[in-house]
Amino acid sequence: MVKKASSFSALGGLVYSTDSGRHCPSCGKPLDACICKQTSLPTGDGIARVRRETKGRGGKTVTSVSGVPLAEAELKTLATELKRRCGTGGSLKDGVIEIQGDQVELLLAELARRGLKAKKSGG
Repeated sequence: MVKKASSFSALGGLVYSTDSGRHCPSCGKPLDACICKQTSLPTGDGIARVRRETKGRGGKTVTSVSGVPLAEAELKTLATELKRRCGTGGSLKDGVIEIQGDQVELLLAELARRGLKAKKSGG
C-alpha cells in the first residue's frame, strides 16, 4: 500500500519546475546556458544612434544609444565604460544603452574614439 502525501513538504519541496522549459532552437541548450546568443551580433546597419529622450520618465532626460553592432557581453562592458566616462548612472535594456542626463555630444565623441560609427538621431 502506497502512503499518500499529506502536505507539500512531504513531496520534497518540488511541486512544479520549469528547469527543462525553454531551449534554444539552434543548439538545444536552455536559454540561460545558450552559447548561440553570446556570439550572435544584432541585425542592423552597424550605425549606433544616439538620442536624447524624456518621454515616460517623469520629465527626466535620458540619452539612449541603440544599434551598436556588438554582442551582448561586449555591449554590457561598453555600457559600463560609457557610464563611467559620463560620470552618471544608466542601464542596458534590450540592446539599448541608457545613460542618465543629456550626454549626446560626449557619447558621440566617445563612440567615435572607440572606432564605432555613431550619429545623432532625433531632434
